[in-house]
Amino acid sequence: MKVSIFSTCLVDLMTPKVGIAMVEVLERLGCEIDYPASQVCCGQPTYNSGYLEDSKLAMKNMMLAFESSDYVVGPSGSCVAMFHEYPKIFKGDPDWELKAITLKEKSYEFTQFIVKVLGITDVGASLDGTATYHRSCHMTRLLGEKETPFQLLEHVKGLHMEPLKNSDNCCGFGGTFSVKMPDISEQMVDEKSSCVLDTGADILISADMGCLLNIGGRLSRKGEPVKIMHIAEVLNHRNPVIAKGGSQT
Repeated sequence: MKVSIFSTCLVDLMTPKVGIAMVEVLERLGCEIDYPASQVCCGQPTYNSGYLEDSKLAMKNMMLAFESSDYVVGPSGSCVAMFHEYPKIFKGDPDWELKAITLKEKSYEFTQFIVKVLGITDVGASLDGTATYHRSCHMTRLLGEKETPFQLLEHVKGLHMEPLKNSDNCCGFGGTFSVKMPDISEQMVDEKSSCVLDTGADILISADMGCLLNIGGRLSRKGEPVKIMHIAEVLNHRNPVIAKGGSQT
């Protein structure tokens, strides 16, 4: 199965290890990976800020970048959800509406693709620790995906999951929202951080790096040693095998 990677801006520029983890998991599951080099931003930041026509330039570029792809998989429900908005944005456009529909129909968030397309819930991962999971707003509300991350985490050996209070609440990032409304955003991330700490978890997992960078940054400023991990990193993790004689392999 051929899969094109949609890296997203945050992963590409700030946390490339997440992209590497995603690729390694998909390759281990038998996928043939490519990376269209002409991809750029999906257009979401400017679109959400009201710059529709300017955003369309980036959107058209993305439709062309992935035009020959069989499947498009990204490590962000938020960014993939933006692809799913393209048909509405280009509705009635004789040159771009069909391309927008085609991209939407073959685009999946990482965990969504593994469970719903590959039909796999156990990828052979193992990670010792106690974790909690933050649902991102766009993945849950816009993409409509609520279950696949939990279906995969349930099969990670050694990992104990604690439920997160007010899990549907926004962390306060919201892309440009955190820049335009910093005081409100700070209160929101404080509330989310407190809920994370209340779980007693030593790992915070999510499927969107924007949320993780926001919550992780706040926890770090508070001096709280909670590790943040994108779910791709969790699913790519394997506990070392202890060989006879006590050495790790």
